Amino acid sequence: MTKAAEPPTPLRPKRKCPECGKPSDRATFPFCSPRCKAVDLNRWLSGSYVIPGPSVDQTGEGEES
Repeated sequence: MTKAAEPPTPLRPKRKCPECGKPSDRATFPFCSPRCKAVDLNRWLSGSYVIPGPSVDQTGEGEES
């Protein structure tokens, strides 16, 4: 009696799309579609997402006395 072949293990677990919540697609991971991927990129490029950092002092920047 031969042993049945086991199905291959998926490379990554399916996750919810960060934009719409549908299951992610392998080609556009972690998004479900190219549209959701483009929406996220647009938010980064338009400045909707901001990574906090130290405040920049506008007076005396770049000047040394």
